[in-house]
Amino acid sequence: MKKFFEDMKKDIKFKSAGPGKKLTEESRPPVAQSSNQVKPRAGPNESAQRAGAAALARVEQQHRPRMHTSQDAIRNQGELARGVKTYYGITSITIRGISVPVKDPACFSVSGVYFICPLTGETLTKSEREMHIKEAILLRFSEDPLEASVMMVHTFNKDREKVKAAVDIISKYIDNICKNPTEEKYRKIKVSNKVFQEKVSGIEGSREYLQALGFESAMLPVDGQEETEEFLVLPELDTESLEKIKEKKEQLQNGEPVRAKLDRQPQAFRPTQNATRFELPPDFYNLSAEELKREQQAKSDIVERNSMLRTKAMREKDEQRERRKYNYALLRIRLPDGNILQGTFLAWERVAALYQFVRDWLENGWQPFELLAPGGQKLKEDEDVALNECNLAPAALLTFSWDAAVQADIAAAGGKSTSVLKPELLANIQTLS
Repeated sequence: MKKFFEDMKKDIKFKSAGPGKKLTEESRPPVAQSSNQVKPRAGPNESAQRAGAAALARVEQQHRPRMHTSQDAIRNQGELARGVKTYYGITSITIRGISVPVKDPACFSVSGVYFICPLTGETLTKSEREMHIKEAILLRFSEDPLEASVMMVHTFNKDREKVKAAVDIISKYIDNICKNPTEEKYRKIKVSNKVFQEKVSGIEGSREYLQALGFESAMLPVDGQEETEEFLVLPELDTESLEKIKEKKEQLQNGEPVRAKLDRQPQAFRPTQNATRFELPPDFYNLSAEELKREQQAKSDIVERNSMLRTKAMREKDEQRERRKYNYALLRIRLPDGNILQGTFLAWERVAALYQFVRDWLENGWQPFELLAPGGQKLKEDEDVALNECNLAPAALLTFSWDAAVQADIAAAGGKSTSVLKPELLANIQTLS
């Protein structure tokens, strides 16, 4: 019997694993907070230390907004689309002369939207995430100035086209040095140079990156001028250092912005008739204050509008407008044993992300299953469709079912059903009120 289940499990995993997967590889759920193990590495050289010191000095000179604590997160609702904050503990607030009702936080289905910093593992609110990531990157200069400067270039600058232009120019500097290692002119960058000023200097992290490569600031004479000018000068490199600088160029070219990851906030609930009742905090909405006030009126208009004769184009336009209202989706999945699994998603995430979330928290995640949206629509895992395009935003209750053929084989072999969710999730199961 044991061999039968093992063979069946391997066969299903082989068909669904996809490329690059081993049959013995276990899928594990994401952990909200984890302590990052730092691999031992050689200490930074003198120029790298200077790059780190320069970056830290720069941020010390800038105004730092106050970091919110976890208690602030409980008191504050979070940011609305245009920088408006809603505070708990009051029944309404006035924004731009408009009175907007605020509900008691105890009635919300989830306290808010949170994110996990990939560098520190800390859980953050929407308003905390950007400043926290910036500070985490700057603190990384003391450990690895080159890596920190690459993160800085790709994260601190929002205009991706300007970042690409700067990276291309810096790459050209490096290529010229590697092709002409003994030519001093290729190892000097005139800071007042028009191209450097227009394309490189304005990109945060670019100078720190050059310093991490070994460039040093020096005041040098210029032909035809009495006064000296600032140059960034790189000492002559040996063959081994030239190879390393090529690798560092690739590191810059392949860099990606550091982004906080949405915290799914997985939660299990006991069987209940209240599964379709959702009370969402303003974090979930992409609405202005006026739109928030008019939301209730719009809902009452739906009944009247649906009774009118409307074209397909009119319906699609209304649906698109509706989808743009929501940034996130709170989804619940009713399982065969009656328990409910809940998670938070970006409204534009694909259906595959929902399937993976559910699979990660199943005790037997190797077994195939399907998810049904409200109304009985089957969601296809391999279909490139966003959650909001399936009308799952801002909230929905879905139905889970095992693959009937596999369940029949298990039953025929005398298999017994076990708990659907993993024990670590069931250990904190709650009751929906």
